[in-house]
Amino acid sequence: MTKRTKKRAYRLSARAESQAETRRRIVDATVELHEKLGPAHTPMSAIAERAGVTRLTLYRHFPDEAAILAACTSHWSALHPFPAAALWEGIADPATRAAAALAAHYDYYAGTRRMWFITYRDVGLVKPIQPLVAQVDAYLTGVAESLAAAFRAKGNVLRQLTVTLRHALAYATWLSLEERGLDTRGKAALVSQWLEGVRNKHA
Repeated sequence: MTKRTKKRAYRLSARAESQAETRRRIVDATVELHEKLGPAHTPMSAIAERAGVTRLTLYRHFPDEAAILAACTSHWSALHPFPAAALWEGIADPATRAAAALAAHYDYYAGTRRMWFITYRDVGLVKPIQPLVAQVDAYLTGVAESLAAAFRAKGNVLRQLTVTLRHALAYATWLSLEERGLDTRGKAALVSQWLEGVRNKHA
């Protein structure tokens, strides 16, 4: 490799690093503003100002609101992933397994409540959020179906167990129980009673 080639490679590398750093600043600024104000109240101009870049630079990296929301969500989700299924999948008793999964999700909501509150508040106002929320809904539905299946129930009992668990896993349910003063253990215990009621009703 000649000196000229080395210099050119160095310049390209430095430029790529600079662009990556700019992109990170923009994403970090977006996360901060979304968590503080919400997507519906965060104009692109505010993101550019917080990140210390021009609007032209902002749009060069993220051409529209959907693109920056996707990057913001990806970054935030990587920092705050949903609980790993390994926390409960190894538990044989289905009721204990469900309680463990619920507790893990309730602790997760407790640590990330501000962003979830903002997200669900603004989902009807900011269209690009809707497919992202739909992905979360699909994930929670999958968890509920898996937990319900462990009870080895059939027909209407299985359906009611699944519906109960899906309701229990929702952020809105966590928030409602949180506002009524229940801690994680209390929330999970209450849902366990719901599940037991479904099973006893059809015993």
